[in-house]
Amino acid sequence: MIPLEQIDTAAIPGGGELRLMRRGADRMILFGRNELMSSRLRGSEEALATLSCERIQDRSRPRMLIGGLGMGFTLRQAQALLPPKAEIVVVELVPGIVDWARGELAHLHGNSLDDPRVTIRLGDVSEAIAAPGAGYDAILLDVDNGPDALIHPDNDRLYGKYGLRAACAALVPGGVLAVWSAYPDKAFAERMGRAGMNVDEVKVRATGGRKGAHHIIWIGTRR
Repeated sequence: MIPLEQIDTAAIPGGGELRLMRRGADRMILFGRNELMSSRLRGSEEALATLSCERIQDRSRPRMLIGGLGMGFTLRQAQALLPPKAEIVVVELVPGIVDWARGELAHLHGNSLDDPRVTIRLGDVSEAIAAPGAGYDAILLDVDNGPDALIHPDNDRLYGKYGLRAACAALVPGGVLAVWSAYPDKAFAERMGRAGMNVDEVKVRATGGRKGAHHIIWIGTRR
């Protein structure tokens, strides 16, 4: 068996640490013993962008906010689907994630960070959501393993009722909030509905194929 090697670590603001691991050609990011993402499993991250872009495809100058850069699968899929005059803002909490994107994981990101449509910001995506005049056509959140806020307790501000109301208010009418999760959560979908959105729950394969584990994507459309 090919051994698992640690390449680097990155501090999480507020406490905790992420570990960048390597096993052969595969790269993984771990929090403790929990695998948050892997270069071999990109299907659901790409689906997060695909499902969102499908719902705003009639807009010539869409504004998209992506919470969480990760390994860049969601960003690159959005870039492939959005028009030339789109604006994509990516907010990443962990500075080390951005460093890896330009270093050890550059082969995964390619030139995606140099796209003139893309702006990378360091910080808490909840602050970008709450900024006056946000007016996004789509907000995509992939900042934790799900609504339980495993990695960063402050993520409860995103997934709680007040965070969801703020996200809904940051959307233009008919805009979409897409949330990625490793597991289903009926109560979360209901919270999205109470926040002012029509909600679809979509089950997708982590691999993007016909086999493998399922992940969940909630798509909320602002009423």
